[in-house]
Order: sequence, then C-alpha cells, then structure tokens
Amino acid sequence: MNLENCPNCGRLFVKNQFRDICDVCYREEEKQFEKVYNYIRKRENRMATMAQVVEATGVEERLIIKFIKSGRLQLANFPNLGYPCSRCGTLIREGKLCAQCTKDLNKQIERMQQEEEKKKEQRQRTVYYTRKEDKKDS
Repeated sequence: MNLENCPNCGRLFVKNQFRDICDVCYREEEKQFEKVYNYIRKRENRMATMAQVVEATGVEERLIIKFIKSGRLQLANFPNLGYPCSRCGTLIREGKLCAQCTKDLNKQIERMQQEEEKKKEQRQRTVYYTRKEDKKDS
C-alpha cells in the first residue's frame, strides 16, 4: 500500500497503478473530462484547436494533454488537437517527440556509435614495441 499526498490538493491517498490523484480530485477530473469530450464530440467542434477547447470548456491545457496521452481522448477524429513535443514544443499527436526531433536524436546516436567504433578500432590497432636486449658472450 502506497500512501502519498495528492499532487493537486495535498490530501493523503492510496496511490495505485490506475490513479495518481486522490478520489476527490479524480471525480473533479472526470467532470472536466466530460466537459471536454462533450464539447469536441459535436460535429461543429471537431476541428477545434487546443486553445479553442480550453477557452470553450475552461479545462486547463495540461489536463487535456493528460487525457490525450492516457488514451482517453482519441485524436483520430480531431485533426487540430495535439500536444507539444517534449524537446522542441512542436504540436504532435502521438509519442513524446516530433518526427524532426526523433530524426535528430537518431543521428546523434548514430554518430556516437560510430565514434565508439573508431575508438574501439584504435585500441585494437595499438601496437606496443619492446626492445630486445643484446646477449653478451661470457
């Protein structure tokens, strides 16, 4: 049993794998979810942007992003909704990074791997010479 303080209100609650907030805040979050869902499911609001949803519902952007990331809001029918890339802030619809940041990071990883390979090859090529001593006749 994990007792923690709710990050929203500070109340003590039992944290589990399904909830990261207390029951009171969870119920409030559910009300907020219903507001957002009821707004965007209307045909005339399906093209709404994040700013428009926030303005129309009064629900904080961070909470809407939480709904999206947790899979509660499916973006397939809402082409203008998304959340910021963790690296550059570009609007994305899945994952944590946009395509450009993913590409950049992959290039950096590839470069690092190449450098490591070169270092490894250099270590293997290193030759040590020893001096052979002359034998003297006795």
